[in-house]
Amino acid sequence: MALQCLLGFGKQLLRVKVVDCNSEDSRLSRCLNTFDLVALGVGSTLGAGVYVLAGAVARENSGPAIVLSFLIAALASVMAGLCYAEFGARVPKTGSAYLYSYVTVGELWAFITGWNLILSYIIGTSSVARAWSATFDELVGKRIEMFSREYMYMNAPGVLAEYPDVFAVFIIITLTGLLAFGVKESAIVNKVFTCINVLVLLFMVISGLVKGTIKNWQIDPEEILHANHTSDSSLNLTDILPTKESLGVGGFMPFGFSGVLSGAATCFYAFVGFDCIATTGEEVKNPQRAIPIGIVSSLLICFVAYFGVSAALTLMMPYYLLDNNSPLPVAFNYVGWGGAKYAVAVGSLCALSTSLLGSMFPLPRIIFAMARDGLLFSFLARVSERKSPITSTVTAGVMSAIMAFLFDLKDLVDLMSIGTLLAYTLVAACVLVLRYQPEQPSQVYEMASTLEEGELSDSISVPSMGILPGVEERFSFKTLLFPDNNEPSAHSGFAVNICASLLGTLILAFSVLAVQGGTASWNIVILSVIFMACLFLTFTIGRQPQSKTKLSFKVPLLPFLPVISMFVNVYLMMQLDRGTWIRFSIWMAIGFVIYFCYGIHHSAEGSIARSSPETEMEGDHDSEARSTEKEAFLHYGIDAREEDDGDL
Repeated sequence: MALQCLLGFGKQLLRVKVVDCNSEDSRLSRCLNTFDLVALGVGSTLGAGVYVLAGAVARENSGPAIVLSFLIAALASVMAGLCYAEFGARVPKTGSAYLYSYVTVGELWAFITGWNLILSYIIGTSSVARAWSATFDELVGKRIEMFSREYMYMNAPGVLAEYPDVFAVFIIITLTGLLAFGVKESAIVNKVFTCINVLVLLFMVISGLVKGTIKNWQIDPEEILHANHTSDSSLNLTDILPTKESLGVGGFMPFGFSGVLSGAATCFYAFVGFDCIATTGEEVKNPQRAIPIGIVSSLLICFVAYFGVSAALTLMMPYYLLDNNSPLPVAFNYVGWGGAKYAVAVGSLCALSTSLLGSMFPLPRIIFAMARDGLLFSFLARVSERKSPITSTVTAGVMSAIMAFLFDLKDLVDLMSIGTLLAYTLVAACVLVLRYQPEQPSQVYEMASTLEEGELSDSISVPSMGILPGVEERFSFKTLLFPDNNEPSAHSGFAVNICASLLGTLILAFSVLAVQGGTASWNIVILSVIFMACLFLTFTIGRQPQSKTKLSFKVPLLPFLPVISMFVNVYLMMQLDRGTWIRFSIWMAIGFVIYFCYGIHHSAEGSIARSSPETEMEGDHDSEARSTEKEAFLHYGIDAREEDDGDL
């Protein structure tokens, strides 16, 4: 009895969502086109970091080879982006990584993903709003800060900010009102700011290439250390005497390839933000086409912008003189173009505005999707007359405003990384698993989805899974590595599920040991064994037949690309400090209280499962209907009625 209760509880945690892939069925307004999505992705990703990050990474980590750091970071981000693009082609629904996890690996993982995305977007919104306020305050002579310190000082170091940021709250409330009014109006504002930002960056790249010199990529440390430090620029650099450590070995790659990789790890976060496109599934025309194009195009545009700005910056000014906080104004002063700082200020404010909108846009949609599925409180799924998720938008704005008002978010920013990287990892794993599932839903997959049968434990034994009734597919090492079928079967799908689970566990163990174990000989041996096991599992997955489903976009180079993406994301998560993981644990504890006290009992999928015994006479009909929906999800192709709406 206890075992059956435990099995039933486990099935509740791992039940998957049945998705109706009819793209016309949406409670939200379908008013966005492909250009809107590209602008949203570029605006969210190409934030203020481009005005700050390049200087810090070039000076401390990579030197002129920062262009290679951005290239490596872009390739790692594209791997995650391609996985999102395939799911965007499969499921034209709101929810992003939360929804993708729900339809593939189950309800508990979906809740964990969605709960962490909510935290990531709240912190992202609050921190960008504070940065916008600080940038504007800098332009007006820090008058807001002086007034707040004098009249609203909060003496709670380590807990609260030094003073409440009223202006940041005003910014968040303004944009919340814009988003609540309508998504189309928000998209227009975003496009205007994004275009201004891109034009400013284009001016900076061209200016840098005109005023720069290739000699700054060929610096000899010996000449610098023994020469008289003079400069024809408006800056007085005679007092800046670089140390041998800050110069490295000189040349294009002064800190070696390890410095390039270290810089790439930092630059990776500069590409975070494109996933907001995946939350627009129910608000974009022709989502199967627009979402993949939007994700890939925005990442490409952002890479070109980061590459161009970092190249121009290191050509204009020697890498060891770059300023960590305001590299572009200092560089323009160095070449005698001090007036360009006003263009930098305009670009920074536009970039912060689009980045803020990019953080605020997906947050209500994640909350809306979770509330609609019953995992969060149902009132959050309310939609306005203009088909905007009004309640979740206001709730998201209030939470973000409180965070921005009271807290100094420097210590919390790393929590954004955990949520985002966890989402990237799960989406890559879901693509890996789903591509090898049979097109006709197997009995096991169907039962796991609908929970209509009570004996799931009997159904997952390997001998019971046949290709057709009466035809048994026997498990052996030979059939695992050399399958007899060209089409996915229940057996091959189950093998991929097991291999992917083992692979995820081994990648986690590898990352922990790689970060914590150092270069000890025992650690190298264990890492080598784990690496070989990962290669074997990846090869085994690759030997299984893939689904022949026609989609508007598919991830190439399976299974290697999703596996590499999983490794990069988990490794970066393990780089975060202990304090971040403690805060993460506290946030997850709050989430689990909500899920186990409310979500698990009000889940829409759980309601379907509980109602099935009461409608036993109609069970066969319901099962057939749900199987049709699951089949539609598993091999949802390009609809014949797909039209080119002239988005591009």
